Amino acid sequence: MGPLIDKYQESIIGQRKQWVVLTQLVAALASLALLLIDDPVAQLPWLKLAFVVHSVFASIQDASVDAIAIAVVPEVERGRINAFMRGGFLLGISAGAAGLSWLLHRYGFFEAALAQSVALLFFTVLTFFIRLDRADRLLPAFGASQQPRRHNDNPPLKWLFQELFRAITAPRTLRLFVIIAVAYLCLGMFGWAYSYHLIQVLHWPDGDVSVLQGGWGTLATLTLVVAGGTLADRIGPARLQRRVLLGLGSFLLLFCSLSFWWYNPAVATVGLLVWNMADPSLSVAALPLLMALCQPRIEGSQFTTYMALVNLCGVSGAYFTGWLLKFITVPILGLVCSVVVLGLVWLLRPSPVLAVPETAE
Repeated sequence: MGPLIDKYQESIIGQRKQWVVLTQLVAALASLALLLIDDPVAQLPWLKLAFVVHSVFASIQDASVDAIAIAVVPEVERGRINAFMRGGFLLGISAGAAGLSWLLHRYGFFEAALAQSVALLFFTVLTFFIRLDRADRLLPAFGASQQPRRHNDNPPLKWLFQELFRAITAPRTLRLFVIIAVAYLCLGMFGWAYSYHLIQVLHWPDGDVSVLQGGWGTLATLTLVVAGGTLADRIGPARLQRRVLLGLGSFLLLFCSLSFWWYNPAVATVGLLVWNMADPSLSVAALPLLMALCQPRIEGSQFTTYMALVNLCGVSGAYFTGWLLKFITVPILGLVCSVVVLGLVWLLRPSPVLAVPETAE
């Protein structure tokens, strides 16, 4: 959907804003459709259809918001913006899961679906009235002279794909993205493997693992993300990225070297809580870096491509983990991942080949 978002990016209500409003409205309508379901178990196909429609348009909304952020936010503020977006995402998931769970148990499915739909409609209306620029209008203005233009016409689709291919395959940007993608792959692989080890080998109840990841882990992650975003703007995302990879690689090397202590609940809990913050720690520096690679007018296409490939690394990590654990143990897998991550620190060193800005200036 990235090229389509960039193809039709101009509108009277703001650049790409029409995509955000439209997709949120369709997602709200899909949520309202849940009110027609009396028995979720008996009407499971309709329930799945509503969630599929909601998920598709929610993903388009996410890509549109990212493209808007790249286009309107100064580079020196992108660390904080990514921190607040990521933090809001985590907070929304936690609050939404807790609130809807309470409504489901206290009142029922209809009431939970109604509350969700009302919330979606409220935020859709609120989004519509937020102006990205003073020249944006909420309603059409009749007469060409009354409609100011700040941008060029919507770009041709052929030009979008040509520019997207050129931007992604440029040697410097491709090398930087591969480094970031491999980091996500390694950190994700150990995350999957360690959770498996706790449940299947150390016989932790899966509920305990979920509580630590979703409860205390979420609060610690939210604090870390906000602080990391501010730090990324202050010292530069490339420098922060090296420090994050050095810290995570070193912790992984030490933690897996001491795997004979994992049977101790306190040690195992520390490892789980620290690794629960690995992905957000990496993202708080990686996302501003990826945004800096995006070219004007193709921001939505390029950043969406990067995010799709990063998500693919997460899925691939789960597959590779399941395959590798047939041959090696979790501590050995962690040691291999730590060596790779520490090697990425060296590859991400300041150099004219990478041309990564060291500071936000």
